[in-house]
Amino acid sequence: MSVKINSIEPHSHAFNCGIKSGETLISINSNDIVDVLDYRFYQFSKELELVVADKNGKERVINLKKPEYDELGLLFDTYLIDEEKSCRNKCVFCFIDQLPSGMRDTLYFKDDDSRLSFLFGNYITLTNITQHEVDRIIKMHISPINISVHTTNEELRCKMMNNRFAGDALKHLKRLCESSVEVNTQIVCCPGYNDADELRKSLSDLVDLGVNLVAVVPVGLTKHREGLAKLTPFTKEKAQETLDIINEYSDMCLEKYGRRIVFAADELYIKAGREIPDASHYEDFSALENGVGLIALLKDELFYALDDYEGDTDIKRSVTIACGTSVAPFMREMMDAVEDKFTNVKVSVVPIKNEFFGGGVNVSGLVVGRDLINQLKDKALGDELLISSSMLRFENDLFLDDTSVEDVEKELDIKLTPVNNSGEELLYAILSKECEV
Repeated sequence: MSVKINSIEPHSHAFNCGIKSGETLISINSNDIVDVLDYRFYQFSKELELVVADKNGKERVINLKKPEYDELGLLFDTYLIDEEKSCRNKCVFCFIDQLPSGMRDTLYFKDDDSRLSFLFGNYITLTNITQHEVDRIIKMHISPINISVHTTNEELRCKMMNNRFAGDALKHLKRLCESSVEVNTQIVCCPGYNDADELRKSLSDLVDLGVNLVAVVPVGLTKHREGLAKLTPFTKEKAQETLDIINEYSDMCLEKYGRRIVFAADELYIKAGREIPDASHYEDFSALENGVGLIALLKDELFYALDDYEGDTDIKRSVTIACGTSVAPFMREMMDAVEDKFTNVKVSVVPIKNEFFGGGVNVSGLVVGRDLINQLKDKALGDELLISSSMLRFENDLFLDDTSVEDVEKELDIKLTPVNNSGEELLYAILSKECEV
């Protein structure tokens, strides 16, 4: 195997030893280079033996010494070096299958790539991972690996994922755990499928395997489910029942292992009508990407920033925070505390109903620009409109419906500011950038 070198970092180790763009990297210290994991792992040794081929295929050996962990300086066509791996499953709960047509192409791509799990925290199903890849993860001590398990019942897993190999793929999970790889797991809980006793079995099995954590997330259902499997949304009673099971195992793990391991997403507490635990419940907040502990962390950070603030409290500001309907009551509670300390600051919290995806979707991260415009039009929004940056793609410029930040600002005639899930950043944005928090 080999990979084509696109360019060389100027004055890097690769540059100084005469490697040229357009050449091919074949191996490092006798290890074949196939993708980004191979390259990143093997390049950091102090002494390197590189096998490189020129454009005509003639090979040469380059030996060099450098400080350990120094970058070699080779650049490739793509970050992963080879193509991203797509998902082979047709899960009954897949959110991408519930997207409306006409959105940008990248939103319809389902990745299931173990390299993205390590590099960016994406969750994989193990259904298209090879034995070689599992061996490589163990050899390189790659951690953590994030795995969407959903159920440890092999037959049920095949059914839920519409993949006859989905059950057998769990053998990779077992081997990774036995090899001391740190494994984070996720269960998308679907009433009538993997809840109740099936959830108990999965939690018990995963804890016994020694996974680092289990995040249980309620299934999200949009209004765009034509031709898809019939799924039952969570009722208040079902959410309470599910929470009871999760908390039973969470408390057991805390007593037995000194860590909770098993956590419920914030949305389950909201659906159950129960109080969200305080920040200490979530330990190191290692499942934030699953919506586990987001509200508790935001609240904890905001109250800490309020207590720590020693600047002018006579600031005059009027801002609006637009958020998902599920988080709005908690946001209002936090803003009441802000207004108590800053009596000349007024914060309006406006819950945005998700018309784009339908009433079953209530989180802030899935609010789209057109819903913002339609529901905030002609409202008095104050000096600035604040939203969660999770509503936007990585570049902070487009909503899921391809409405731009500029579109919203123009339609509503107001400055729109995306804010990360940080209580300190939120307070800073409310008080304006001139204020030091």
